[in-house]
Order: sequence, then C-alpha cells, then structure tokens
Amino acid sequence: MMSADDWGVIGFTLWVAALSVLLILPPGVALAWLLARRQWPGKTLVETLVSLPLVLPPVATGLILLMLLGRNGPLGGWLHSLGIDIVFTWRAVVVALGVMAFPLLVRSMRTAFEGVPARLEYVASTLGAGRWRIFWTLTLPLSARGVVAGMVLAFARALGEFGATVMVAGYIPGKTSTLSVEIYHAVQLGKDHRAMVFLLVSALIAFAAVWFSESLTRKRNAA
Repeated sequence: MMSADDWGVIGFTLWVAALSVLLILPPGVALAWLLARRQWPGKTLVETLVSLPLVLPPVATGLILLMLLGRNGPLGGWLHSLGIDIVFTWRAVVVALGVMAFPLLVRSMRTAFEGVPARLEYVASTLGAGRWRIFWTLTLPLSARGVVAGMVLAFARALGEFGATVMVAGYIPGKTSTLSVEIYHAVQLGKDHRAMVFLLVSALIAFAAVWFSESLTRKRNAA
C-alpha cells in the first residue's frame, strides 16, 4: 500500500521531468534545426558539447552544475544576488534533468528535421515563403511525429536521472526527492519493499514513454 508521501514523490518526479522538457524544448528545437539544416564554423564543437552529458559520468555533470550554480559559482552567485537560489532546491532538480535529457532531445529532433526533404523547403522559398513561414507551415508539421518522439524520449530520460540530480540537489524529502533518488535512499536504509515499489513504478512509466516514442518513430518511417 502506497502512502501519501509515496504518491507525492511520484507526482513530483513527473512534474519536474515534464517541466524540464518544456524548458529545454525551445533551445532544443532551434539547435536541432541548425544542426540539421545549416553549416557553420564550430558546428562540430557544438555537436560534441551537446553530446557530452551522454558520455560523462552523471555525477561529473552534476559536479559541473554544482560549481556553476552554487552561491560561489559564476552563475549561481549572480542569481543569489537577485534572491534566487538553485542548488539544493527543486530548481536544481529541473536543471539537472534538463541538462541530462537535452542531448537525446536534440538528437531525436535533428533526425526528424533531416527526414524532411530539403527540396520541399527550397520549392517553398522559390514561391516566396520566408524562413519562419517555411519552418512553421512545412518543416515542423512534417517532422511533428519525430519532434514529439524526441520530447517523450527526453521525458523518459529525465525520469530516470540520478547522478547529476543527487549532486546538485541532494536528498531533501518532500523537496528534491525523485523516484530514482528515493530508490537509492530506500536501499540504503534496508527498505527493500519500498525500493521495489518505486522501481516498478519507474519501470512502468519509462516503458510507456519509450513504447510511445518508438511507436511514433515507426509511424513516421512508414509514412
């Protein structure tokens, strides 16, 4: 039987994961489009930097965020002067989830944009359509399934994030505790049953998200 606190952890995890995806969506779409459609100096460097969270240990990414967003960090110090603290708050959870999910979002959306024939965009431009109009009325609708699939995949990645989250947000019950952090904490305390319950919930949510993403990808490829 799950308690109200357990349901609170699940709700909080879903909320921060969804919020992190929404926050990284605008820059993710813009960067994915630039990588798919434009050649520019430093493109390889940007591609490498975007992919780093995929290959770096999550705790290393969390340490970098901690150094940047802490009160003595360059960004965290400035935000603190404005009365905004990030580290060891729910905001840190959102940042950690967003950073770790960003590479998958960009990769998936880049593939979706590359699947739209450039010839169609060229024809639209010859008919007088501007870049923004082409993107909103042609490129984005034709790649919509891939874009949504990327969002869902990023959401699934955010749900399972642990290393970066625990580094930059810590474990504060009711404030920064996500499903993955609660699983670790329950195991540490010997509460194996509670850990297994959270594990089952995490697996079900992740399975549903990945299944939906893969379903959209198959439909896009079949179209």
